[in-house]
Amino acid sequence: MKHIAILASSERGISLGKKLQYALGQAKPESEIAIFSVRPASDVEQIPSTKEFLKNGFRAFDAFIFIGALGICVRSIAPMLQSKYTDPAVINCDDDGQFVQSVLSGHIGGANLLTREVASMLGAAPVITTSSDVQGLWSLDTLGRRLGWTIEIHGNEALKTMNNFIARFIERKPCALLIETRDTETRRLIQTKPDFVDVFYSLESIHFSAYHLLLAVTPKRHAAPIPALFYRPKVLSVGLGCEKNIDASRFVASFFEHFAETGYAAASIHSIGSASLKSAEPAFLKLAETLGVPFRTFSAEALNKVASVPNPSERVFEKVGLYSVSEAAAALLSENEAWLVEKQKCSLAGVENGQPKHYTFAVSQRANTARTGHIAIVGAGPGDPELITLKGKSYLQEADLVLYAGSLVPEELTYYARSGALVKSSADLSLEAQFSLMKEFYDRGEFVVRLHTGDPSIYGAIQEQMQYFDAHGMSYEIVPGVSSFQAAAAALKSEFTIPERVQTIILTRGEGRTPVPEKERLSELARSQSTLCIYLSATLAHKVQSELLEHYPPETPVAVCYKLTWKDQRIWNGKLKNLAELVQESGKTRTVLLVVGEAILARSERSKLYDPTFAHGFREATKPSEAAT
Repeated sequence: MKHIAILASSERGISLGKKLQYALGQAKPESEIAIFSVRPASDVEQIPSTKEFLKNGFRAFDAFIFIGALGICVRSIAPMLQSKYTDPAVINCDDDGQFVQSVLSGHIGGANLLTREVASMLGAAPVITTSSDVQGLWSLDTLGRRLGWTIEIHGNEALKTMNNFIARFIERKPCALLIETRDTETRRLIQTKPDFVDVFYSLESIHFSAYHLLLAVTPKRHAAPIPALFYRPKVLSVGLGCEKNIDASRFVASFFEHFAETGYAAASIHSIGSASLKSAEPAFLKLAETLGVPFRTFSAEALNKVASVPNPSERVFEKVGLYSVSEAAAALLSENEAWLVEKQKCSLAGVENGQPKHYTFAVSQRANTARTGHIAIVGAGPGDPELITLKGKSYLQEADLVLYAGSLVPEELTYYARSGALVKSSADLSLEAQFSLMKEFYDRGEFVVRLHTGDPSIYGAIQEQMQYFDAHGMSYEIVPGVSSFQAAAAALKSEFTIPERVQTIILTRGEGRTPVPEKERLSELARSQSTLCIYLSATLAHKVQSELLEHYPPETPVAVCYKLTWKDQRIWNGKLKNLAELVQESGKTRTVLLVVGEAILARSERSKLYDPTFAHGFREATKPSEAAT
């Protein structure tokens, strides 16, 4: 919402409007937010009447926030209403800020979302009455909107419009959900599906006689035997080549005709591209404009680096120094050297010989959007199941296989896994057995979560796994997690970076059976007297203490932290000179983190960030005398 108008009719309403204007401005810095009133007031644009203002400006704003009686709001906007697809969002708030109600264009215009946002800013109660929201169901007319999905309605005599589909859906009629892509919105749909919706990953697996509706998230042009809503995610990248100055209008018409023959929907095209020498080609620019997508070009060097193109051309290379244009451009656009549609050779109908009429196109799917095999190495956090990241939890809920480090990750975290997923501990599996299991699921096009303790990148032993994935060309990603050093700071109620005293945190381990580089020995790291977090070293406590005492004062605070954030968490506090005794007293050798440094429980220093005499980009400094008062 770029343009928001706040309409207030009373002094109290204007005051509330200014508060809201500030809060919205902080939350939506890209938006222009103005207050209008028939009353004169500072920083408020005075209008002759609400009726005249709306008559001239109702279509000029994306949203209106009325502050006052709901009846005034309704009577004011009634003459202006045209269509749920074009009317702006309208919400109403009483001038005491107790209730915020969505009035118009709740879904498509975004009034429901704005209602929740404004209510949160004011500490008010949101009032939303659309049936899908009341029942906690999806808003079919806005699914995937934030990701650019478009909707195609394939109905029948009984279901011709979106309203017909919504009515049938909120009646909770059995519904099949086909998902053939992967993104944040499809994950949300899988996790939040109502009990009358069944999820499928291929059209062939759906027994249509059991369902009244089909919702399909796919770039494919399927034929469905029941009423269907096709959601078109922007996942296709199209590479293009053509003869110079090919007729633009004819090219666009021809492209759509030939693209339809591929079985994919043009509405799912995310971007088009070609060689740099085609950067000003009118036909390609017109196609980009028609589709509403970006047009990118690539250098000859970049295109020729795509060595796996299935149809390289010596003839094209002789002419322009390129082995491939359309296939290579599709691969570079999508960041995926695989092709849904290999090079298609086409020509414009009705163009005389000798005139430019030939062109090619190829199609690839954007990396990580296909429902093919994929692996996520997920950080489980330090132990408490509620400390896993939202993305990590989301992946657990979606995964087909959850392979977790059973000796280090609490079993409670696996309870997030969906019904039907295989959940298995890796504690008794060799690395080769783990690879075999993950590859079995991967090769079936399924989603694997490898769940590691803490943050996978910190002593997570993931390097050999990534080496295997790379060697086998497997798609994978890493999802960060909360590390135990962060959990230690929270448990110790300490800030590990103290202004003007300690500004460095070192994560390390002592030297035991695993050698440590000479420059990283504890005795060397101790020179900085930073906050030191020492992993995997409880059995080396005497050696750790000895090396640290070479530079840290004996009275330096230390903490022996066991199973941070687990139900049986324990912490022993003391001084560095007694570190070995503390570890021995604890009796713990596994899942122990040693923390050393004067930052532990420090309270005396004050940050400049909130010092009133210190200026920064969001606040001007005050004089010391003023700050004191």
